[in-house]
Amino acid sequence: MSRLSVRDHLPSVLVATISSAFGVALLGVTGVIGTAAEEDDATGSSGTVGLMLQIVAAVFIVIAMYVAAIVTANTFATIIAGRTRTIALLRLLGSSASAQRRAVAREGLLVGLAGAALGLLLGAGATFLLTRIGIALGALPDLAYPLVDASAGLPVAAVVLTTWLASWVGSRRVLTVTPLQALGSAQERSAADAARPARTVTGLVLVIVGLALVGFGVLVGLVTPFGVFLGLIGGVLSFTGLVAGSTWLMPPALRLVGRLFGQGAAARLAAENALRYPERSSRTAIGLVIGITLITMFGVGIATFERIMREAMAAEPRLYEGTQQMLTATVVVLSVLLGFSALIAAIGMVNNLSLSVLQRTRELGLLRALGFTGAQIRRMILVESAQLTLAALLVGVALGAFYGWAGAQSLFGAFDGSPGVVLPGVPWTLLGVLAIASGALTWIASLAPSRRATRVSPVAALAVD
Repeated sequence: MSRLSVRDHLPSVLVATISSAFGVALLGVTGVIGTAAEEDDATGSSGTVGLMLQIVAAVFIVIAMYVAAIVTANTFATIIAGRTRTIALLRLLGSSASAQRRAVAREGLLVGLAGAALGLLLGAGATFLLTRIGIALGALPDLAYPLVDASAGLPVAAVVLTTWLASWVGSRRVLTVTPLQALGSAQERSAADAARPARTVTGLVLVIVGLALVGFGVLVGLVTPFGVFLGLIGGVLSFTGLVAGSTWLMPPALRLVGRLFGQGAAARLAAENALRYPERSSRTAIGLVIGITLITMFGVGIATFERIMREAMAAEPRLYEGTQQMLTATVVVLSVLLGFSALIAAIGMVNNLSLSVLQRTRELGLLRALGFTGAQIRRMILVESAQLTLAALLVGVALGAFYGWAGAQSLFGAFDGSPGVVLPGVPWTLLGVLAIASGALTWIASLAPSRRATRVSPVAALAVD
């Protein structure tokens, strides 16, 4: 990769690294807990704990790979949007669209290989560290635990494959770049140009089918924990449908939220930008929605799991006697996974926001030439970022709460003594911290690039390719 590509893809390498480390550490920690459960007098005689751990590991690995693929595809789409003029110039000089797309896919493959290798090392180290901490705190017995085995190759291979596929999907816009764009002002497509009814219909169908499968998984989960796999498939389908239809869903929500920031020129322009360039606004908003949904899902899932287990232990105290330590260890592991998820989401969110601002130097230069001051430009970008955060919080918290409750319900609803269908547990503290952290990350991600962009003179900005 060139120096430009390395700088552009550093966040993608970080996402791939964390995803690989997430999967390797998850398998390692699951093996550690399984070994401890087999040696425990209360849980060792039952195969239920081992089965549940295997199911949880499989579900979380799929979630980690899916999120990494979506974040990477979103990142590559943002990068390609900023390279439109360069790609168009290469097309003008004789390069084909397929050749340019293959070049981007090769970059994605290199990103996946680098991230997967680093993740393997970090995942093994994290497993060792978490195991020693668990032993030191008394949460785990001091045994000979396996840290890495052959199964660790699964998430490593999955990261390479998903990153390569994500780069291929994210680079599909290369096929629409024409040589004539090299001679004009290559920019984001307007609402009329970006309208794709077939994609909208496909997204709507995926959402409906996916939500139906999630509901069916909850019902099956009252009989067997394998119902969670139906819910997992439904969640992937429904969220993929949301991403596919984001160009018609997110801009109106962003414009509605934007009205809360007053009627000043900067605020009105920020609100209208969401509809003027729906691909750009929806791409950035979906990056936020992914992170907020993921964190909320794990938080609500953990709270719902604790609620189900408390009621099951109260109904069958003798059956669950002596299992409190193992349940505490499980909650700790889930909380660590929540932290990994937040890190993946934060990297994708900050990356997309920063790139979207830096790639608008020409647009911001035009506004400066029309009389906007640097302060007005910064206020417009901050208002756009704030409306992105609020809209993403509303959508992400709603989706995450539903997915988290459905996942916990379908996985643990068949436990002995389980009360059946329960209300979702709501981690209010986590949601409050999430709202504050999302606002802070959005502000940080947009402030520095907007300052750099407004330092460029209007004439120089208008000359930027």
